[in-house]
Amino acid sequence: ADAQRIDASGKVIMPGLVDTHSHIGQVAGADRSGPIQPDVRALDSINVRHAGIAKARAGGITTVNVMPGSGHLLSGQTLYLKLRRGDHVDDLAIRLDDGSLAGGIKMANGTNPLRDAPFPGTRGKSAALMRAQLIAAQDYCGKRADRTLPAERQPARDIGKEALCQVLDGSRLVHHHTHRHDDIATVLRLAEEFKLRVVLQHAVEAGLVAERIAAAGVPVSFIVIDSPGGKLETMNARPDTGAILERAGVLTALHTDDPIVDSRMFLRQAGLSVRHGMSRDGALAALTINGARMLDLADRVGSLEPGKDADFIVLDGDPLSVYSKVLETWIEGRRVYDRADPADALYATGGWGAGREEVAT
Repeated sequence: ADAQRIDASGKVIMPGLVDTHSHIGQVAGADRSGPIQPDVRALDSINVRHAGIAKARAGGITTVNVMPGSGHLLSGQTLYLKLRRGDHVDDLAIRLDDGSLAGGIKMANGTNPLRDAPFPGTRGKSAALMRAQLIAAQDYCGKRADRTLPAERQPARDIGKEALCQVLDGSRLVHHHTHRHDDIATVLRLAEEFKLRVVLQHAVEAGLVAERIAAAGVPVSFIVIDSPGGKLETMNARPDTGAILERAGVLTALHTDDPIVDSRMFLRQAGLSVRHGMSRDGALAALTINGARMLDLADRVGSLEPGKDADFIVLDGDPLSVYSKVLETWIEGRRVYDRADPADALYATGGWGAGREEVAT
């Protein structure tokens, strides 16, 4: 009887958007000391007051996978956030039932990690370095789990290999930056060899190997690149990738890779995908429940169902129309963005002060 009632007549309500690949919060991962750094955590480098997080709320994003960059074969552990209001990263971090932090690990291949030694100089060397690291981790994980091994023969604790143990046992998902069809094939080979749970991130040429991806049962988180420029390996980007993957039966989600696509333009990618052949339902799912499935969070977010977190957004029109605006963003039953509030609207529209750090309330 005492429930708060809000008149949303004439408005559109849909699940909060799930962004499976973003770099908001000034996240920074591995450094130049080596190409593979699984010990690095996004958790330790996120500024929750950064304007990019406020802008993501203004774009209707409620759940996000914050990842370090792709200039390494492995640049660190990602962190899944709810974009709640908060003063510390712990206020936003999603925790699992056992109290551990929700997140994956970021790997990459293609041109981004290629540079002078100790980094790889070729694609073949990239795969060889990653394979060798995973084999070394298998040995470490086996010895650490062997209770019959005398203490003096136990390997010293290695926090990087501990993270790789989670990768090898499937409890930590691999978010793998990859673009070209041959690089995608390399990821699928490594995933099969080491039984990795993988999400292909970007996968610009996924349409060329869609059947192979589908046969492997590997999901794809893709981005619609609709402006010229960028790197040479994305030259074959095409706006109908979502439609091709959907027809092939691949679990498909969209992402922003913010700042590549501004978080406030996330809905626009779905509209473009529908314009180029993706189904309406498929595009809306690519913004919501499919991303939740990829992050192992579908029991909590991604759809409006009893028992799930009350994450939703209110729009003034069709979510696939470029003219529609996000009016409100709610997370766990609390309004975290209100376009009617001038302080919030500033992050949506831009202008003087829109780049300042936010003071949590």
